[in-house]
Amino acid sequence: MRALVLMGSPRKKGNTAALLAPFCGELEAAGLETETVWLYERDIRPCTACRRCQEDWTVFGCPQIDGVQELFDQILTCELLLLATPIYSWYCTPPMKALLDRLVYGMNKFYGKERGPSLWAGKSLALLLTCGYRPEKGADLFEEGMRRYCKHSGLRDLGSHTERHLGYDTVFMDREKEIRVRTFARRLAAAL
Repeated sequence: MRALVLMGSPRKKGNTAALLAPFCGELEAAGLETETVWLYERDIRPCTACRRCQEDWTVFGCPQIDGVQELFDQILTCELLLLATPIYSWYCTPPMKALLDRLVYGMNKFYGKERGPSLWAGKSLALLLTCGYRPEKGADLFEEGMRRYCKHSGLRDLGSHTERHLGYDTVFMDREKEIRVRTFARRLAAAL
């Protein structure tokens, strides 16, 4: 089985990356292959609402030539899709938001002359988040948005794990966070 991590952080050694390392280690110990895609390194253009993706129900179908077709192909071959992102202004980072907009149209053939299928229905999705506010006040809007996104797309929502950073002059990662993120990873592996 395969887990695809879409990493929304611009920082390779930031807080979200610190959480991701033990998380992926735990998934790999459970027998999953993991691959991480750093979205800030990809060319991900915003959706232009042209709806050309709705013309063929068997392909992604977006006419933009960028890095999203490759991500579409990778998503279709994974069992678990993990969105790992810091929360900026109560939502995910810009490249992740642009990708989510493109995927909701390209994967879901709901917006043409007739309603078609969801090409990724049944895939499992989970969130790994970091934020500066208490999670219930910092990550709640993105979590709710993604619950609705999953329901709309027919994805299995496996939940979310959020850790708070108390400030730039404090150490983010500690043993308690590591234990919690490893527990979350084991729960996800068991749910697959």
